[in-house]
Amino acid sequence: MNFENYDPENFFDEFFLKPGTPRPEVERLIKRINSFPKSEMTNRRKSANAAFKQMGITFSVYGDNKGLEKIFPFDIVPRIISAKDWSLIERGVKQRVFALNQFINDIYNDQKILNDGVIPKELIFSSVAFRKECVGLKPPKDIWCHVSGIDLVRDKDGEFYVLEDNLRCPSGVSYVLGNRRVMKQTLPVIFEALPIRPVDDYSGRLANTLRNLIPDSIVKPNIAILTPGIYNSAYFEHSFLAQQMGEELVEGQDLVVQDGYVYMRTTKGFERVHAIYRRIDDEYLDPTVFNSDSLLGVPGIMKSYREGKVALANAPGAGIADDKAIYSFVPKIIKYYTGEEPVLRNVPTYVCENEKEKQHVIENIENFVVKTTHGSGGYGMLIGPSSTRKEQREMVDNIRREPRNYIGQPVIQLSRVPVMVKDHFEGRHVDLRPYVLYGEDIYVLPGGLTRVALKKGSLVVNSSQGGGSKDTWVMADDGI
Repeated sequence: MNFENYDPENFFDEFFLKPGTPRPEVERLIKRINSFPKSEMTNRRKSANAAFKQMGITFSVYGDNKGLEKIFPFDIVPRIISAKDWSLIERGVKQRVFALNQFINDIYNDQKILNDGVIPKELIFSSVAFRKECVGLKPPKDIWCHVSGIDLVRDKDGEFYVLEDNLRCPSGVSYVLGNRRVMKQTLPVIFEALPIRPVDDYSGRLANTLRNLIPDSIVKPNIAILTPGIYNSAYFEHSFLAQQMGEELVEGQDLVVQDGYVYMRTTKGFERVHAIYRRIDDEYLDPTVFNSDSLLGVPGIMKSYREGKVALANAPGAGIADDKAIYSFVPKIIKYYTGEEPVLRNVPTYVCENEKEKQHVIENIENFVVKTTHGSGGYGMLIGPSSTRKEQREMVDNIRREPRNYIGQPVIQLSRVPVMVKDHFEGRHVDLRPYVLYGEDIYVLPGGLTRVALKKGSLVVNSSQGGGSKDTWVMADDGI
């Protein structure tokens, strides 16, 4: 199996400038793969799949009646990002997360950006992610979004664009770490030969980010990851990160609030918890404040948080910044809080709350991707070019009924990377989710999760919709 007959077609291909002409940063990888005996890549793929099974790297799909967990689909051809491209991405993502954090803090306190008319007030107050219970909150060190994932895509012009911001409970980083472990075993020689930036220290950096929330006077703090439980689609990740950090994985029933402090049940009795990386949405976090029917959260935890007796990451209310209608204002948000132009541009976005923009989306729905403003995982999304007339009519009805809940974006021809298809390579569309930690400073994990649409021609990369992943190799330098 080699790249001799690989056709990049009329897309931005991340491996080839044109048929037979690789990009400089992937040339050594291609030469190495082309030198393998015919069945070598197939054998290495089998070995990688066996490693994933052994490591138990799984995910689950809501509503799938075939079983709770699946092995996360993985393609052993890595995606490679040059040092030059990564420098731009890193700078742009840091700028964006800094501005979004300023925005969240402002929205729940002074609301200057609203009073200055930069963003319509009604767009904020009509968002399901806006938590009036969080008005006046002062998180430790004014940091709200400690862990975030910024989704990027690359259009046919080769430019990176921001597609979405994820500041509630972004998942997928465990697959980044798992993919890297498997790739070190699968292509060890080429991995050692290239200046690939490491990702293995993510768990330690996450632990430090959480410790940054705890007063220095506490010598031996307890940190916990709060999971909704085994039926959550990201449960593997919750348990993986807890194990990697050497911290406790807890469910709501394991925690109790006494005298204003949060304690966890242990075999030695109750032990105080100082910081919680919560992987539960705001709505289910505390039934005494948010959804009173929630059995997943911890009664009284918000009061403890307000009083500074426990730290939470991310801060409740941070999801206001990843409302997809508010996303369209992020370039203005960046300009407002930093005085700078955005390093990374947004994908053009039409907010259906706006009458004129709504009509444009409806009249051109066959050419648009339509999303719910607070959805995730590809659920509730319509991709116009691949949808049926019936699906388009249903979406138009939805938009007319609840315009605030929808946005439209023109279809982006995502860049492609080769994947193994039986005995040859074919191009498949990809996106990229870099992970960002906001502690003493802002850190961007080199690479992030490359999600790949494994179905030919598909633009849907979500694992819940048939997508898979690749290891992402960021070059430390381009002198190769």
